[in-house]
Amino acid sequence: MSTDTLPERLQKARRGVAPGGRGPQPRSKRPSSPLGRAGLTLTLFALPSLILLVLLNVFPVVYSLLQSLQNGTPSTLPTDAPFVGLQNYVDVLTSDQFRASAIFTLIFTITGVFGSWAIGLGLALLLRTRIPGGGVFKVLLLLPWIVPVVVSATSWNWLVATPQSPIPTILGNFGLGDANFLGDPVLAQVVVCVFKVWISFPFMMMMMSSALASVDTNVYEAAKMDGATGWQAFTGVTLPIISRTTYISWVLMTIFCVNDFPTIFLLTQGGPVGATSSLIVLAYQFAFQNLQTGPATAIAFLMTAVLVIISTVLYQQIKKVNIE
Repeated sequence: MSTDTLPERLQKARRGVAPGGRGPQPRSKRPSSPLGRAGLTLTLFALPSLILLVLLNVFPVVYSLLQSLQNGTPSTLPTDAPFVGLQNYVDVLTSDQFRASAIFTLIFTITGVFGSWAIGLGLALLLRTRIPGGGVFKVLLLLPWIVPVVVSATSWNWLVATPQSPIPTILGNFGLGDANFLGDPVLAQVVVCVFKVWISFPFMMMMMSSALASVDTNVYEAAKMDGATGWQAFTGVTLPIISRTTYISWVLMTIFCVNDFPTIFLLTQGGPVGATSSLIVLAYQFAFQNLQTGPATAIAFLMTAVLVIISTVLYQQIKKVNIE
Protein backbone atom coordinates (compact mmCIF):
# COMPACT_ATOMS: atom_id res chain seq x y z
CA MET A 1 0.00 0.00 0.00
CA SER A 2 1.45 3.36 -1.01
CA THR A 3 2.13 5.84 1.81
CA ASP A 4 1.91 8.90 -0.49
CA THR A 5 -0.59 11.61 0.35
CA LEU A 6 -3.50 12.36 -2.00
CA PRO A 7 -1.85 15.46 -3.61
CA GLU A 8 1.26 13.36 -4.29
CA ARG A 9 -0.83 10.58 -5.81
CA LEU A 10 -2.70 13.12 -8.00
CA GLN A 11 0.63 14.49 -9.18
CA LYS A 12 1.66 10.97 -10.14
CA ALA A 13 -1.67 10.54 -11.91
CA ARG A 14 -1.00 13.65 -14.03
CA ARG A 15 2.36 12.12 -14.95
CA GLY A 16 0.69 8.88 -15.95
CA VAL A 17 2.24 6.87 -13.12
CA ALA A 18 0.17 3.88 -12.05
CA PRO A 19 0.43 2.62 -8.45
CA GLY A 20 3.84 1.03 -8.14
CA GLY A 21 4.92 2.20 -11.58
CA ARG A 22 7.91 4.29 -12.56
CA GLY A 23 6.21 6.57 -15.07
CA PRO A 24 7.65 7.91 -18.30
CA GLN A 25 11.40 8.34 -18.39
CA PRO A 26 12.86 11.67 -19.50
CA ARG A 27 14.03 11.80 -23.08
CA SER A 28 17.58 12.71 -23.85
CA LYS A 29 17.94 16.01 -25.63
CA ARG A 30 19.68 16.05 -28.96
CA PRO A 31 22.12 18.87 -29.57
CA SER A 32 20.68 21.38 -31.97
CA SER A 33 22.48 21.62 -35.27
CA PRO A 34 24.01 24.99 -36.23
CA LEU A 35 22.45 27.10 -38.93
CA GLY A 36 23.48 25.71 -42.29
CA ARG A 37 24.09 27.47 -45.55
CA ALA A 38 20.53 26.81 -46.71
CA GLY A 39 19.11 28.44 -43.58
CA LEU A 40 21.34 31.47 -44.03
CA THR A 41 20.21 31.81 -47.65
CA LEU A 42 16.54 31.67 -46.62
CA THR A 43 17.16 34.27 -43.92
CA LEU A 44 18.74 36.64 -46.45
CA PHE A 45 15.78 36.21 -48.78
CA ALA A 46 13.34 36.95 -45.93
CA LEU A 47 15.32 39.89 -44.56
CA PRO A 48 13.78 42.59 -46.83
CA SER A 49 10.26 41.50 -45.85
CA LEU A 50 11.23 41.45 -42.17
CA ILE A 51 12.65 44.97 -42.42
CA LEU A 52 9.47 46.18 -44.14
CA LEU A 53 7.28 44.62 -41.45
CA VAL A 54 9.36 46.24 -38.71
CA LEU A 55 9.11 49.66 -40.36
CA LEU A 56 5.36 49.30 -40.84
CA ASN A 57 4.95 48.59 -37.13
CA VAL A 58 7.56 50.96 -35.74
CA PHE A 59 6.50 54.07 -37.69
CA PRO A 60 2.94 54.28 -36.27
CA VAL A 61 4.29 53.75 -32.74
CA VAL A 62 6.88 56.52 -33.08
CA TYR A 63 4.34 58.84 -34.74
CA SER A 64 1.82 58.22 -31.93
CA LEU A 65 4.50 58.76 -29.28
CA LEU A 66 5.28 62.16 -30.78
CA GLN A 67 1.57 63.04 -30.78
CA SER A 68 1.25 62.08 -27.10
CA LEU A 69 3.95 64.66 -26.29
CA GLN A 70 2.25 67.43 -28.27
CA ASN A 71 -0.97 69.40 -28.19
CA GLY A 72 -2.38 68.80 -31.68
CA THR A 73 -5.41 67.64 -33.62
CA PRO A 74 -5.89 64.67 -35.99
CA SER A 75 -5.06 66.93 -38.94
CA THR A 76 -2.01 68.59 -37.34
CA LEU A 77 1.45 67.43 -38.39
CA PRO A 78 3.93 66.66 -35.60
CA THR A 79 6.18 69.45 -36.89
CA ASP A 80 3.40 72.03 -36.47
CA ALA A 81 1.89 71.00 -33.11
CA PRO A 82 3.22 72.67 -29.94
CA PHE A 83 5.38 70.44 -27.74
CA VAL A 84 4.02 69.95 -24.18
CA GLY A 85 6.16 67.05 -22.96
CA LEU A 86 4.52 64.80 -20.38
CA GLN A 87 1.73 67.26 -19.63
CA ASN A 88 -0.82 65.14 -21.51
CA TYR A 89 0.02 62.15 -19.32
CA VAL A 90 -0.26 64.25 -16.18
CA ASP A 91 -3.60 65.71 -17.24
CA VAL A 92 -4.97 62.28 -18.13
CA LEU A 93 -3.83 60.54 -14.95
CA THR A 94 -5.22 63.29 -12.71
CA SER A 95 -8.63 63.55 -14.40
CA ASP A 96 -11.77 62.07 -12.83
CA GLN A 97 -12.93 60.92 -16.26
CA PHE A 98 -9.83 58.78 -16.71
CA ARG A 99 -10.18 57.22 -13.26
CA ALA A 100 -13.82 56.35 -13.88
CA SER A 101 -12.98 54.83 -17.26
CA ALA A 102 -10.07 52.88 -15.76
CA ILE A 103 -12.33 51.43 -13.05
CA PHE A 104 -14.95 50.37 -15.58
CA THR A 105 -12.26 48.92 -17.86
CA LEU A 106 -11.03 46.83 -14.92
CA ILE A 107 -14.55 45.60 -14.13
CA PHE A 108 -15.26 44.95 -17.80
CA THR A 109 -12.00 43.01 -18.26
CA ILE A 110 -12.31 40.87 -15.11
CA THR A 111 -15.91 39.99 -15.93
CA GLY A 112 -15.14 39.30 -19.58
CA VAL A 113 -12.09 37.13 -18.88
CA PHE A 114 -13.26 35.03 -15.96
CA GLY A 115 -16.96 35.01 -16.83
CA SER A 116 -16.35 33.74 -20.36
CA TRP A 117 -13.69 31.30 -19.09
CA ALA A 118 -15.98 29.76 -16.47
CA ILE A 119 -18.85 29.33 -18.92
CA GLY A 120 -16.53 28.15 -21.69
CA LEU A 121 -14.85 25.58 -19.46
CA GLY A 122 -18.20 24.32 -18.17
CA LEU A 123 -19.54 23.87 -21.68
CA ALA A 124 -16.30 22.23 -22.83
CA LEU A 125 -16.62 19.69 -20.02
CA LEU A 126 -20.27 19.15 -20.94
CA LEU A 127 -19.42 18.56 -24.59
CA ARG A 128 -16.97 15.82 -23.58
CA THR A 129 -19.94 13.76 -22.42
CA ARG A 130 -22.25 11.98 -24.80
CA ILE A 131 -25.32 14.17 -25.23
CA PRO A 132 -27.98 13.89 -27.95
CA GLY A 133 -27.21 16.19 -30.88
CA GLY A 134 -23.81 17.18 -29.49
CA GLY A 135 -22.53 18.33 -32.89
CA VAL A 136 -25.51 20.58 -33.56
CA PHE A 137 -25.38 21.87 -29.97
CA LYS A 138 -21.71 22.80 -30.39
CA VAL A 139 -22.41 24.71 -33.62
CA LEU A 140 -25.25 26.63 -31.94
CA LEU A 141 -22.95 27.56 -29.06
CA LEU A 142 -20.52 29.11 -31.56
CA LEU A 143 -23.16 31.47 -32.97
CA PRO A 144 -22.52 34.36 -30.53
CA TRP A 145 -18.90 34.37 -31.67
CA ILE A 146 -19.63 33.80 -35.38
CA VAL A 147 -22.36 36.44 -35.76
CA PRO A 148 -20.90 39.93 -36.46
CA VAL A 149 -20.82 42.11 -33.37
CA VAL A 150 -22.91 44.75 -35.17
CA VAL A 151 -25.77 42.28 -35.51
CA SER A 152 -25.44 41.07 -31.90
CA ALA A 153 -25.30 44.62 -30.51
CA THR A 154 -28.35 45.64 -32.55
CA SER A 155 -30.27 42.63 -31.25
CA TRP A 156 -29.35 43.31 -27.64
CA ASN A 157 -30.18 46.97 -28.07
CA TRP A 158 -33.64 45.99 -29.33
CA LEU A 159 -34.10 43.67 -26.35
CA VAL A 160 -33.20 46.13 -23.56
CA ALA A 161 -32.83 49.68 -24.93
CA THR A 162 -36.13 51.21 -23.77
CA PRO A 163 -38.77 50.43 -21.12
CA GLN A 164 -40.97 49.21 -23.99
CA SER A 165 -38.37 46.64 -25.13
CA PRO A 166 -39.17 42.93 -24.72
CA ILE A 167 -37.09 42.19 -21.59
CA PRO A 168 -38.21 45.27 -19.57
CA THR A 169 -41.80 44.52 -20.62
CA ILE A 170 -41.54 40.91 -19.43
CA LEU A 171 -40.00 42.00 -16.13
CA GLY A 172 -42.76 44.58 -15.73
CA ASN A 173 -45.41 41.89 -16.20
CA PHE A 174 -43.88 40.01 -13.26
CA GLY A 175 -44.11 43.12 -11.09
CA LEU A 176 -40.39 43.94 -11.18
CA GLY A 177 -40.91 47.51 -12.39
CA ASP A 178 -39.98 49.27 -15.60
CA ALA A 179 -36.24 48.70 -15.79
CA ASN A 180 -34.30 51.11 -17.98
CA PHE A 181 -31.28 48.94 -18.67
CA LEU A 182 -29.34 51.35 -20.87
CA GLY A 183 -30.53 54.49 -19.10
CA ASP A 184 -29.42 53.55 -15.60
CA PRO A 185 -25.60 53.72 -15.11
CA VAL A 186 -25.33 50.55 -13.01
CA LEU A 187 -27.70 48.50 -15.17
CA ALA A 188 -25.91 49.70 -18.31
CA GLN A 189 -22.60 48.45 -16.91
CA VAL A 190 -24.18 45.09 -16.09
CA VAL A 191 -25.66 44.77 -19.60
CA VAL A 192 -22.34 45.62 -21.28
CA CYS A 193 -20.42 43.10 -19.14
CA VAL A 194 -22.98 40.36 -19.73
CA PHE A 195 -22.95 41.11 -23.45
CA LYS A 196 -19.15 40.76 -23.47
CA VAL A 197 -19.38 37.37 -21.77
CA TRP A 198 -22.08 36.36 -24.27
CA ILE A 199 -19.95 37.03 -27.35
CA SER A 200 -16.70 35.73 -25.78
CA PHE A 201 -17.56 32.39 -24.17
CA PRO A 202 -17.45 30.45 -27.49
CA PHE A 203 -13.78 31.41 -27.90
CA MET A 204 -13.01 30.16 -24.40
CA MET A 205 -15.05 27.02 -25.05
CA MET A 206 -12.95 26.22 -28.12
CA MET A 207 -9.70 26.88 -26.24
CA MET A 208 -10.72 24.69 -23.32
CA SER A 209 -12.09 21.96 -25.61
CA SER A 210 -8.75 21.72 -27.41
CA ALA A 211 -6.93 21.55 -24.07
CA LEU A 212 -9.24 18.88 -22.66
CA ALA A 213 -8.93 16.82 -25.84
CA SER A 214 -5.22 16.41 -25.15
CA VAL A 215 -5.80 15.00 -21.65
CA ASP A 216 -5.17 11.25 -21.48
CA THR A 217 -8.12 9.47 -19.87
CA ASN A 218 -5.70 7.13 -18.11
CA VAL A 219 -4.78 9.89 -15.66
CA TYR A 220 -8.39 9.94 -14.43
CA GLU A 221 -8.28 6.18 -13.95
CA ALA A 222 -5.10 6.54 -11.93
CA ALA A 223 -6.63 9.32 -9.84
CA LYS A 224 -9.75 7.21 -9.24
CA MET A 225 -7.63 4.26 -8.11
CA ASP A 226 -5.91 6.60 -5.64
CA GLY A 227 -9.28 7.44 -4.09
CA ALA A 228 -9.79 10.92 -5.54
CA THR A 229 -13.34 12.25 -5.80
CA GLY A 230 -14.67 13.89 -8.95
CA TRP A 231 -13.98 17.39 -7.60
CA GLN A 232 -10.48 16.41 -6.44
CA ALA A 233 -9.74 14.94 -9.87
CA PHE A 234 -10.97 18.16 -11.48
CA THR A 235 -8.92 20.50 -9.27
CA GLY A 236 -5.89 18.23 -8.91
CA VAL A 237 -5.66 16.73 -12.39
CA THR A 238 -7.76 18.57 -14.98
CA LEU A 239 -6.99 22.17 -14.03
CA PRO A 240 -3.21 21.68 -13.69
CA ILE A 241 -3.01 19.84 -17.01
CA ILE A 242 -4.92 22.53 -18.92
CA SER A 243 -3.32 25.42 -16.98
CA ARG A 244 -0.98 26.34 -19.83
CA THR A 245 -3.86 26.79 -22.25
CA THR A 246 -5.84 28.57 -19.52
CA TYR A 247 -3.14 31.19 -19.00
CA ILE A 248 -2.78 31.71 -22.75
CA SER A 249 -6.55 32.21 -23.09
CA TRP A 250 -6.49 34.69 -20.19
CA VAL A 251 -3.74 36.71 -21.88
CA LEU A 252 -5.63 36.81 -25.17
CA MET A 253 -8.99 37.63 -23.59
CA THR A 254 -7.44 40.38 -21.45
CA ILE A 255 -6.08 42.01 -24.61
CA PHE A 256 -9.45 41.56 -26.34
CA CYS A 257 -11.37 43.14 -23.45
CA VAL A 258 -9.10 46.13 -22.88
CA ASN A 259 -9.01 46.92 -26.61
CA ASP A 260 -12.69 46.15 -27.21
CA PHE A 261 -14.20 49.25 -28.79
CA PRO A 262 -17.18 48.03 -30.90
CA THR A 263 -18.85 46.00 -28.11
CA ILE A 264 -19.27 49.05 -25.89
CA PHE A 265 -19.67 51.76 -28.51
CA LEU A 266 -22.32 49.94 -30.53
CA LEU A 267 -24.37 49.15 -27.41
CA THR A 268 -24.13 52.31 -25.30
CA GLN A 269 -21.56 54.66 -26.96
CA GLY A 270 -20.02 55.00 -23.50
CA GLY A 271 -23.20 56.23 -21.82
CA PRO A 272 -25.19 56.96 -19.84
CA VAL A 273 -23.18 59.87 -18.39
CA GLY A 274 -19.95 58.03 -19.20
CA ALA A 275 -20.78 55.02 -17.02
CA THR A 276 -19.72 52.50 -19.69
CA SER A 277 -16.88 54.54 -21.16
CA SER A 278 -13.81 52.29 -21.15
CA LEU A 279 -10.31 53.60 -21.78
CA ILE A 280 -10.43 52.76 -25.47
CA VAL A 281 -13.78 54.56 -25.82
CA LEU A 282 -12.40 57.52 -23.89
CA ALA A 283 -9.39 57.67 -26.22
CA TYR A 284 -11.76 57.66 -29.20
CA GLN A 285 -13.80 60.49 -27.70
CA PHE A 286 -10.69 62.59 -27.11
CA ALA A 287 -9.33 61.98 -30.62
CA PHE A 288 -12.43 62.16 -32.84
CA GLN A 289 -15.00 64.09 -30.81
CA ASN A 290 -12.84 66.54 -28.87
CA LEU A 291 -10.12 66.57 -31.58
CA GLN A 292 -7.37 66.21 -28.96
CA THR A 293 -4.88 63.63 -30.18
CA GLY A 294 -2.41 64.33 -27.36
CA PRO A 295 -4.56 62.96 -24.48
CA ALA A 296 -5.94 60.23 -26.76
CA THR A 297 -2.53 58.81 -27.64
CA ALA A 298 -1.39 59.23 -24.03
CA ILE A 299 -4.29 57.01 -22.93
CA ALA A 300 -3.36 54.50 -25.63
CA PHE A 301 0.24 54.28 -24.42
CA LEU A 302 -0.87 53.90 -20.80
CA MET A 303 -3.16 51.04 -21.87
CA THR A 304 -0.29 49.44 -23.76
CA ALA A 305 1.99 49.65 -20.73
CA VAL A 306 -0.60 47.97 -18.50
CA LEU A 307 -1.22 45.23 -21.07
CA VAL A 308 2.52 44.56 -21.36
CA ILE A 309 2.78 44.19 -17.58
CA ILE A 310 -0.23 41.86 -17.35
CA SER A 311 0.94 39.78 -20.31
CA THR A 312 4.43 39.49 -18.82
CA VAL A 313 3.09 38.30 -15.48
CA LEU A 314 0.83 35.71 -17.10
CA TYR A 315 3.63 34.64 -19.44
CA GLN A 316 5.84 33.97 -16.43
CA GLN A 317 3.07 31.77 -15.06
CA ILE A 318 2.95 29.91 -18.37
CA LYS A 319 6.70 29.27 -18.17
CA LYS A 320 6.31 27.93 -14.63
CA VAL A 321 3.67 25.43 -15.65
CA ASN A 322 5.13 21.94 -15.46
CA ILE A 323 2.80 19.02 -15.57
CA GLU A 324 5.54 16.48 -16.00
